[in-house]
Amino acid sequence: MPFETATQETNEATTPRAGLSSGVPDEARILILGDDEPDIERLKTVFREADFSAETATSITAGCEAAKSGRFQVVVSMPLLSDGSWRRLIDIANRHDLGFEVVLLARTFDLSQWAEALEDGAFDVLDVVHGLPKAAQTVKGALWAAYLKGAGPCPEAA
Repeated sequence: MPFETATQETNEATTPRAGLSSGVPDEARILILGDDEPDIERLKTVFREADFSAETATSITAGCEAAKSGRFQVVVSMPLLSDGSWRRLIDIANRHDLGFEVVLLARTFDLSQWAEALEDGAFDVLDVVHGLPKAAQTVKGALWAAYLKGAGPCPEAA
């Protein structure tokens, strides 16, 4: 009987009571940054089919402001927009201790640029032309990495 009592006490202590919030979003959230409307729409469709919730922004400045909110676990961005580079996102994540991951969405990215992006903090680089079908799988991996950093809900729920 002592074992059952200890188990019951542990369960009561570790199980949240109804009405209490754990501070974790209900679902994984993705931010998409880009100014190429057809590519962004295709990406949104891929994420919608994978049951991911995604929001969009058309500038790095707007994306950085949104990312500072802490609502996003993954930011998918084109490498360069009219007002700046994806590296500003990495700077925001580091400066504000946010655990989101950055996945780049590029049309032309050679192997040395890809390696440099990974060294500079990108989770991965997707090829817009051929990589969109695997975008959901790549983001799932990025969600796991963000979860391990403490940035959001467990990807199993996504």
